[in-house]
Amino acid sequence: MAIAPDMLIAVHANGTDRVRISNVNTEKYPARDFRTAEIFEIDSKVHEWSNYFKCGYRGLFEHIGRSGGNSFNALLDGTVPAGGGLSSSAAFVCATQLAVQRVNGINLTQVELASIAAGAERYVGVNSGGMDQTASIMGQQGSALFIEFDPALKATPVKLPESNSPFVFVIANTLVVSDKHVTAPVCYNLRVVETRIGALILARHLGVADHRACKDADPLTFKVAMDEYFATQDTAGSDTVQMWIDHLSAMLHASNAAFGSHPDGYTREQMAAALDMTPDALSAAVHEDRFPVRAQRFKLLQRAQHAFSEALRVVKFRQICESGDTRLNYCTALGDLMNCSQDSCRDLFECSCPEIDELCALARRAGSFGSRLTGAGWGGCTVHLVSRDKVESVKQVLVSEYYAKKFPNMTAAELDNALFATAPGCGACYYE
Repeated sequence: MAIAPDMLIAVHANGTDRVRISNVNTEKYPARDFRTAEIFEIDSKVHEWSNYFKCGYRGLFEHIGRSGGNSFNALLDGTVPAGGGLSSSAAFVCATQLAVQRVNGINLTQVELASIAAGAERYVGVNSGGMDQTASIMGQQGSALFIEFDPALKATPVKLPESNSPFVFVIANTLVVSDKHVTAPVCYNLRVVETRIGALILARHLGVADHRACKDADPLTFKVAMDEYFATQDTAGSDTVQMWIDHLSAMLHASNAAFGSHPDGYTREQMAAALDMTPDALSAAVHEDRFPVRAQRFKLLQRAQHAFSEALRVVKFRQICESGDTRLNYCTALGDLMNCSQDSCRDLFECSCPEIDELCALARRAGSFGSRLTGAGWGGCTVHLVSRDKVESVKQVLVSEYYAKKFPNMTAAELDNALFATAPGCGACYYE
C-alpha cells in the first residue's frame, strides 16, 4: 500500500542543453548539473544520490527507444526516510519518471511506469523486485494492493475491512539504515540469487524444468515454476483466492521434499551438481555478474519456505479482507498473519535485525495486533496494526522504551519523522 510520506519533484523546461537537479536538503544532497547524454552514464560502484534520478530518467527513455529529451530544472523534497524500508529509492525513481514524462509530453500508463521503475534500480546494482514501485505508482486510497507479476503486472485493490475497532498502521523506524547499495552482496541481492537458484532446482524436482515457460523465463522464479506445475489443472469455476491457497500449500510441501536434504544450506558446487551445471554456468544463469553476492552456503530450503509461506499469508490477508464476515475479529486475524510474517522474516529469510525484533516486541506488548518489518529488512522501518484508540499509547511506549534510550538527543521533528500513524494512501499523481 502507499503511505502518507511522499517524494515531490517540481520541474520545468529550461531551454538549455542541461538537466539540473537540486534537493531542498542541499547540505546532504548537493545540486547536480548534467548534459542529457551524461544522465545515461551511471557508475553503480559510486554511492551518489543523483544516481537514482538517473535510473528513472534512463529507464523511461530506454523503454520508449529514445536517447534523451527536453532539458529541465528539477527541485526535490520528500518525507520518506532514506534507507528506512519505506521504499525511498522506489519513490525517488517513480517520481523522477513522472517528472521526466510530464516535461517531455510523454504519456505512459501506470502499468508501464511501474514496470519500468521495477527494473530501473538495476543500474545502481540493486536487483529490485517491483512491489515497492507498483505500490508507489498504483496505490489507492483506503486499499492495499494484491500484486502479481506473471504473466503480466497486475495490481488488484483490496479494500481494508471496516471494523468495530477501526485500525491504522503505525510506522516505527529503527533508525538502522539499510543501504541496499552497500549491503546488497550479502543481504538483498544474495536473497534474490538464492531464490532464483531455488526456483531452478524446484522446477527440476517438479518435472517442469524443460517446459517452455520455465526455459523461456529469465530469470526463472518460484511463481513461474508453480504456475507451470499446475498449468494443466482444470480451474474453470474455481475460486481464485482458494486456488492460490491450494497451490501455495502444495509448493510448501514440494519445497521441503526438494531441499530438505540440505537443511544447513548448499555450497555452490552442490547447487551446480543438482542442476548438472558448472558453478560458473550457474552463476551466469542467475546473472550474478550484474548482481554479485558473497556466501559460503546458500539456504535454499529456508528461502523457499519463506517465499511460499509469505505468499500464502498475503493471499489469506486478502481472503480475510474480502470475506465480509461480520463475526470475524479483523484486527486479530490480520495481526496474526503479520506476526507470523515477522517470525518468518527473522528465522527463514533472515532479513530482520535486533532493533526490528525489539520494536516489534515492544509494540505487541503495548497493544499492537500485528508487527513486522517492512521493506527489504536488515534495518529500516517496522509496521504495526493498531486500533485507533491505542495509537498514542503504543507510540508512547516506543518513545520511552526505544527512542529515548537509544537516541536520547532526537528532536521532536526527528521523532515525528521516525514514528507516525498512516492509512493506505493514493499512489503517484501530478499537481499543477
